[in-house]
Amino acid sequence: MGRWMARAGSEMLDGADMLIPVPLHWRRAWHRRYNQSGALARAIERQSGVPLRGDILQRVRATEQQVGLSRPQRASNVQGAFKVSEGRQPEIAGRRAILIDDVLTSGATLDACARALLRAKAAQVDVLVFARVVDSPKSPI
Repeated sequence: MGRWMARAGSEMLDGADMLIPVPLHWRRAWHRRYNQSGALARAIERQSGVPLRGDILQRVRATEQQVGLSRPQRASNVQGAFKVSEGRQPEIAGRRAILIDDVLTSGATLDACARALLRAKAAQVDVLVFARVVDSPKSPI
């Protein structure tokens, strides 16, 4: 999946300074034993040469799982859940970062992450995901 993402996002990756996977809260990471966004980012790093920086962004508050939440509930759930790690602001300031995640549903998580990076003075934040959930009242088929 990471190779596909690197190929599909090659124009976006060109000139990017770093890849930042959406972080898990430490408790969820401990239970899962891996971060799927981090695994994708490692594969993209190998394909693109853009360095992975998993230490820049952290989830500072455990959040409820987003499944089953409405769009406003999702936004509220992740509000204030992410911040740039202590002492890492100079490393993101003025840089172009690409957030990596597996699935974009409402965009609430990626929005909260991007806001944290922009507050730390990132020059630009782009998003690269494997899949996007299309919220449509009509079936596409």
